Amino acid sequence: MESDDSYFIKDNKIYMIIIAMLIIVILLYGHIFVGLLAIAMYLLLVVYNIKNTRERKYEWKKFIENFSSKLDVATRSTLVKLPFPLVIIKKDGNVLWYNQKFSNAIDGKDVLGTNISTFINKFNTRKLINEGIFKRIKLNHRYYDIYSHIVNTSENDKDKIILLYFYDITDLVATLESINEKKCTVMLIEIDNFDDVLKSVSESDRPFIIAEVEKVINMYAQELKAMVRKYEPNKYILSVENKYINEQMKKKFEILDTVRNIKVGNKLSMTLSIGVGRGGDNPFENEKYSVSAKELALSRGGDQAVVKSSDKLLFYGGTTKEVEKRTKVKARVIAHALVDIVNDSDKVFIMGHKKPDIDCLGSSIGICNIVRSLKKECNIILDDVNLSIKPIFSKIKDDSDYKNTFIHEKDCIDKIDKNSLLIIVDVHSKSYVQDMKLVEKFDRIVIIDHHRRAPDFIEENLLSYIEPYASSTSEMVTEMLPYIIDNPKLKVIEAEALLAGICVDTKNFYFKTGARTFEAASFLRRLGADTIDIKKFFSYDLNTYLDKSEIIRSAKIYNNIAIAVCPDKIKDTVLAAQVADELLNFTSIKASFVLIKIKDEIFISGRSLGDVNVQIILESLGGGGHMTMAGTRLISSSIEDVLQKLKVAIDKYIEEVRK
Repeated sequence: MESDDSYFIKDNKIYMIIIAMLIIVILLYGHIFVGLLAIAMYLLLVVYNIKNTRERKYEWKKFIENFSSKLDVATRSTLVKLPFPLVIIKKDGNVLWYNQKFSNAIDGKDVLGTNISTFINKFNTRKLINEGIFKRIKLNHRYYDIYSHIVNTSENDKDKIILLYFYDITDLVATLESINEKKCTVMLIEIDNFDDVLKSVSESDRPFIIAEVEKVINMYAQELKAMVRKYEPNKYILSVENKYINEQMKKKFEILDTVRNIKVGNKLSMTLSIGVGRGGDNPFENEKYSVSAKELALSRGGDQAVVKSSDKLLFYGGTTKEVEKRTKVKARVIAHALVDIVNDSDKVFIMGHKKPDIDCLGSSIGICNIVRSLKKECNIILDDVNLSIKPIFSKIKDDSDYKNTFIHEKDCIDKIDKNSLLIIVDVHSKSYVQDMKLVEKFDRIVIIDHHRRAPDFIEENLLSYIEPYASSTSEMVTEMLPYIIDNPKLKVIEAEALLAGICVDTKNFYFKTGARTFEAASFLRRLGADTIDIKKFFSYDLNTYLDKSEIIRSAKIYNNIAIAVCPDKIKDTVLAAQVADELLNFTSIKASFVLIKIKDEIFISGRSLGDVNVQIILESLGGGGHMTMAGTRLISSSIEDVLQKLKVAIDKYIEEVRK
């Protein structure tokens, strides 16, 4: 038997007409001999086509008779009169026959001889044979469950045919979607800078701004047809149907912009943190999701909405700069909690992130000083000493108190017991922590970080202090010192390490620098930190300068954003980050990205002056960080592919901002 395609080939009339027209054109141009030869060939083609069609019809009739002979009268009648679509296919998926119901389902299209996967997306014959059912297939705006039955027409395995029964579940799908849309979600709204905004307005204007924001939130609740309750001066809870949350997700939670634009004499813009919990089995689960989502929104700097379900996190907003919080209450509370945890531990280990920078090392040294002041044994886990931390690492390692402080990961494993404590600094993400497998060996974990909270946050911890308003983790550690130790004493090198960490992340007090940043720097200066020595930590040789120049020379401008690619010979991610900073010095550059390839990994460092949120751009590529400073790491063999992905992410961000 010939291939299945030979049974049902579409009419060749159109092609025959085209050939006939070409022959006429040839004759009109006076090519009589060529025209007559073409006519003769055309007649032969017609005869062949008629003969071939008859043979196909005969073979098809023979096949149907052969198939029908194996079925009794009742079965044949059932196949024809079944009240739902039926299709017979060969084992390779080619369509042999279908009934009128199926023809109606595909609007009468002729699909005989074609493969079923051409009109049913993601159709998998092997999966259907193994499982006997293919669920929720969409066909012309209707949904079907496909059930299969295999029939052997001969002993040859190739002659197996499959009967497909299409069971219409469109009404069921519509009902389930309707039920899902009507499910209630929990939305928590918090005015995250309420006190600061009220302080920025006069006493007489305060009632007006409070009334205005309440009016906006209540109107928003009415728009969503939601139940709303105010349970604290700056906190609201809403119960909303799922369909309205879907609409808000499409609109990117416009209320964030509406509240931010409220102006009633206030110098600061009011911002919201919104947490939405959905997809839980009951209201209790949704409320739990919403609390977690709102905490995540707050820990990422506020002015954003986070939608959390059982298996997914979605982020909206977060385009404004973080505003420094004036109160130090949180630092004091965390410091006291840290003291209790350290006192209850036998051994303390400190770990940072992959490719550690000076802020990571400086905050590690600061925590080490705190732990030792509490009379506990402490080690810093450090495997990678890169060029950026080498000057300060060499100096601290020569100190007698730090000779045996730094240990490798492999040397740490034998020392861990159930009462060991791991303090993670300058990172909270599972994908960026120095060694996640080692982290999992600890039952007691504390996290101290200043980056916006990422989706892959290390949840299993006793205490997490994530403060995106802080300039650096070194600043956070410095703030905690007076609350842990009366009259804290730091060695000069320890104070310099912490101050160097602040200098690195603020770019010498340009970025993310608030009053508390200067207070921390002043405190460290009083303890003996020498700014000239710190300057020496950041010095580099002529070759490094030339490498920087080469990277800058490769930069291209894309929508006022500089994008540079490091040459293959350069393998230093810290150097790439420094170049990203340098690119911001050029006129009209709003942001910069530098790509560097190391083995099969491609790193991207992003920097901005605040007009562009590089964190949102790189977060879409699996990274994170801050609005003005972010990074990511991708596994790819091609810089060009990653460069294209980056441009797509930039375009998407610009489009969303314009909306």
